[in-house]
Amino acid sequence: MITAPIYVPTGRAKEYGDYAINIYTGCDHSCTYCFAPAALHKSREEFHSNVQPRRDIVESVHRQLDREGITEKLIHLCFMCDPYPAGLVDTTPTREIIKLLKDSGNRVQILTKGGYLAERDFDLLRAGGVDRFGVTFTSWTMATRAREIEPNAAPTHQRLKSLETAKGRGIETWVSCEPVLYPEAVYALIRVADYIDEFKIGKLNHHKPEDLGLPPIDWAVFGRECERLCKTYGRRYYIKDDLRREMERRDGQA
Repeated sequence: MITAPIYVPTGRAKEYGDYAINIYTGCDHSCTYCFAPAALHKSREEFHSNVQPRRDIVESVHRQLDREGITEKLIHLCFMCDPYPAGLVDTTPTREIIKLLKDSGNRVQILTKGGYLAERDFDLLRAGGVDRFGVTFTSWTMATRAREIEPNAAPTHQRLKSLETAKGRGIETWVSCEPVLYPEAVYALIRVADYIDEFKIGKLNHHKPEDLGLPPIDWAVFGRECERLCKTYGRRYYIKDDLRREMERRDGQA
């Protein structure tokens, strides 16, 4: 039994919500930039291949909600895994946990690269800005090396289509532009994606673009251009702290 699966995020993660839950033992999307194996002291092979619901995760969440009276909080799914794994993994715990969170009066915030599977649970999410559905956007699927970098994640067009579907149901939508692999892809998304309610924009952490076979990125230039485009197109946006520091450092040198 996991004693406290609902936890308060720290560090970079605290910019996302009041609490978070990690439902699975790993993630089979096998993204080459993933920070979770190192954070969990696991080999990449173990983290990406041993993916299953954490032992007694649903019961543990239920017990903690009752014990601590957690309510009216924004609870993020997930940081150290994806709530919708790609392979033959039982994802009913994700749906059951969403039900528990909603029954206890909390708000749910989903972040996934799992594609259409997430739409199964849209009926549980309340519209009107109560619950939030988001996807990670790193590049367009046809971008050079995109499928090598995120080999088992859903193609970008599936992720964006799910956002459109959620928006059509009145669910608040958001996109995490982090890690950033191709700045031009983020610029293009800001220009065209009227179905996205909020853009959370960061950078590439734990790696340099060159580590992934990509061109170097001037983060200050990238951040300023994203901010300019968001203002021009009337997008609600949030510049993450790591990227904001790069922008301010460059401004101070000017």
